[in-house]
Amino acid sequence: MVAPGHDSYLLPQLEITEHSLNDDQKAQLIEVRRKKALVKRELNVLDQELARINQELSKFDSRPTGGSTNEKTLDDVHGRQKFNVDPKKGIESLVSSGILNDTPEDIANLLYKGEKLNKTKIGEYLGENREPNLTVLRRFVERFEFAKMDIVTALRAFLGKFRLPGEAQKIDRMMEEFAVVYCEANSTVYSKSDTCYVLAFSIIMLNTSLHNPSVKDKLTADQFVKMNNGINDGGDLPAQLLINAYHSIKTIPFEIPEEDTQDFTITFYNPDKRGYLVKEGGKRKTWKKRYFVLTDNCLYYFVRESETEPKGIVPLENLMVTECKDRKFTFEIRSEEKFIKAAKTDSGGKMVSGNHENYRIQAANQEEMTSWMDAIRKSISKDPFYTQMQVRKKNAMSKQ
Repeated sequence: MVAPGHDSYLLPQLEITEHSLNDDQKAQLIEVRRKKALVKRELNVLDQELARINQELSKFDSRPTGGSTNEKTLDDVHGRQKFNVDPKKGIESLVSSGILNDTPEDIANLLYKGEKLNKTKIGEYLGENREPNLTVLRRFVERFEFAKMDIVTALRAFLGKFRLPGEAQKIDRMMEEFAVVYCEANSTVYSKSDTCYVLAFSIIMLNTSLHNPSVKDKLTADQFVKMNNGINDGGDLPAQLLINAYHSIKTIPFEIPEEDTQDFTITFYNPDKRGYLVKEGGKRKTWKKRYFVLTDNCLYYFVRESETEPKGIVPLENLMVTECKDRKFTFEIRSEEKFIKAAKTDSGGKMVSGNHENYRIQAANQEEMTSWMDAIRKSISKDPFYTQMQVRKKNAMSKQ
């Protein structure tokens, strides 16, 4: 166990007055504070994990020693603990101790039951594009009894077993397996798996639209039906099926397993780039100095460097960066869509969707502008779903 007050000897206490520091020294002080917060959080997590393991082990210490049964139980606990850190090593540990058979069926059964397994790690393992993970994924999905089950109920059961990974390719593989198995079990309703794939994502997007407070324009039942017209081999799915799905999601949102949250201090600990720039407002076209942080494929901006929560967040997905010709040292971030999908803090401190058709940002000089533009371009991600969904929808709407 870690000694009480362990943070005090890891980082020195700084007896200084911030007003006496220059900008570089202030930046270094912020780095120290962020590093200290990160170390403290990691140590707290370690303390909690050690306490939990000790509690588990204490249960077995109080039982009569019976040899192999107790040892097997301890091996099972240790294997699951390893899985929650590294899924591959956890599986190997359970197999080597004889707890688990090294077959896709048995591994899938372990993940399906999910006892004492981290749901984020289950999703991580199922999303890998290699064997035996791919076969395990198929066996995992086949464990569900989808026959005569409506697609919303099926999605609730499926998504409740794990947390979807962040990578688009992994999500695509997992939803593809769901669509194939669900379509096979309900072939009298759905003509092809592409139909199930498109409808499944439409329902997930509907859940976001109806229950995310940042989304102001909520989808109506009629809009949901229209957006899914023609996806069943060129024909329409029964309108009542779509209306039932709509009201099911409207009444009860998906319960997506949550992962450990991280505060913004940790998120911004090691950014790709940061510094002061001048930004044009959205509705009011005034220019104001803001502190920008570029990290994790997002551009954050703050009113001041000392703040810990951003004024605005711009996910750098499917965007373009170009130099503005009408203002010196200024660049523009824009999207092919009407508005950029972004968020900002309103006057009441609540996060709301942004109103920007573009973001116009001015640097201090040409070199700084070029540096920021290059860094943002490198951070922009192209969401494969934008292309994948178009292809899937085209396939679903075309007759065989």
